[in-house]
Amino acid sequence: MRLALFDLDNTLLGGDSDHAWGDWLCARGILDGVAYKARNDAFYQDYLAGKLDIQAYLNFSLEILGRSEMRQLADWHLEFMKECIEPIILPKGEALLAEHRAAGDKLLIITATNRFVTQPIAARLGVETLLATECEMADGRYTGRTTDVPCFKEGKVTRLNRWLAENGLDLSDSAFYSDSMNDLPLLEQVTRPVAVDPDPTLRAEAERRGWPVISLR
Repeated sequence: MRLALFDLDNTLLGGDSDHAWGDWLCARGILDGVAYKARNDAFYQDYLAGKLDIQAYLNFSLEILGRSEMRQLADWHLEFMKECIEPIILPKGEALLAEHRAAGDKLLIITATNRFVTQPIAARLGVETLLATECEMADGRYTGRTTDVPCFKEGKVTRLNRWLAENGLDLSDSAFYSDSMNDLPLLEQVTRPVAVDPDPTLRAEAERRGWPVISLR
């Protein structure tokens, strides 16, 4: 079976859903619009620079899940989808998904952003299989902590390899689309790595290795 793997943020979306969620919470007055936003922005710059401390970021960003009721979170996410995500869904990204779907490929979104934020986005895009950073739950609600291996950098490879083993699949015929140098470990594993509107570091690496560079913008 051919596999078509997709990063989400700044690949299928014309923005970063994780960062946007924090900004949306600040804009609504749910989180501190000065202190939280400053830290959120700083973490995002670290991500862009390839030096994000993923555990520190998750401790920071998932805390709101642990102190909010599930119904409230669901209501917030519905509004977030309408206000922030729908406007940045890329038509060319949807067309690319449709192209792979029509070819009979197995579609999979693999993202460092947590499952709470991304599960509804993957569903909106019609992709059933999502590998994301996991949010710990206990007694029917979020704890505010993460669990399992964060789906980030080498962690994406770890999580994907486990999924492949569980499903009796391999990467012998596979494509992975990503914008970020943080995804180099996984890009190196597939048979067709594709840089999508890449950051400058990934663009240079893709050009050096002769990988396709495309735009979905």
